[in-house]
Amino acid sequence: MAKKAVASLQKGAGRNYTKCIKLKKSENGYQYDQEMVHNDKLKEFFEKK
Repeated sequence: MAKKAVASLQKGAGRNYTKCIKLKKSENGYQYDQEMVHNDKLKEFFEKK
């Protein structure tokens, strides 16, 4: 199933997106923030808190 999803993202408009993972510190430890972000907005994703 995962192979099918990855393969579909490699063709066409899927190449314009990147899966971004950002580590956030919280009261109980750390949390991960994951998003599919358009390549033009990568900098904005990592700048926001």
